Amino acid sequence: MYTVNKVKLLKLVLILTGLTSLLMIPIGQVWPSGFIWHGGEGEYYFQMIGGIYAVLGAFMIYVAKDPEKQKHRTFLWFAIMVNIAHSVIMFFQALGDNNEHGHLVGDVPILFIVSIIIWYLMPEKKAHK
Repeated sequence: MYTVNKVKLLKLVLILTGLTSLLMIPIGQVWPSGFIWHGGEGEYYFQMIGGIYAVLGAFMIYVAKDPEKQKHRTFLWFAIMVNIAHSVIMFFQALGDNNEHGHLVGDVPILFIVSIIIWYLMPEKKAHK
């Protein structure tokens, strides 16, 4: 049975993750070795990925209002899978590039851990009647 505590925790995780995603560009300025790739070069790349994560963050905050709605399951699965894919790709890139090792203690584990937490807290699929 899906408990009230899991709902509250999922809401909190979605809000915190959403806010972090919305603030990715300023966070990257404060902790560049954990969030900015390519040694700070590729300014357009960071603006692009920051924009994508800002949109993802806004939707996470929206879904946090009522994460139990079945129509939000697709978005939650998307958030889980896109973050896992991003994390796995970055993991291998960071391993192969000595300049990017800081990401192994920054965005790489953060994205993976958040994905696992959202998956664990996600409401069960309701049977169709």
